[in-house]
Amino acid sequence: MIGVTLQSNENIDRALKRFKKKYERSGILREFKKRTAFMKPSIENRLSRLKAARRQHRATMEQE
Repeated sequence: MIGVTLQSNENIDRALKRFKKKYERSGILREFKKRTAFMKPSIENRLSRLKAARRQHRATMEQE
């Protein structure tokens, strides 16, 4: 649970901005989307292999 305590004489907009920053950094929205969208295991494996291949390609390009 994310929470922000208001400091004395703190503007509500500033506190809201701090809350949004904490919310983004915690990755709650990313986790929610991941859990709600079902993906078949075969597709997950394929995507992870493609991602690894791209990462490897980028690494070899940087070495050259």
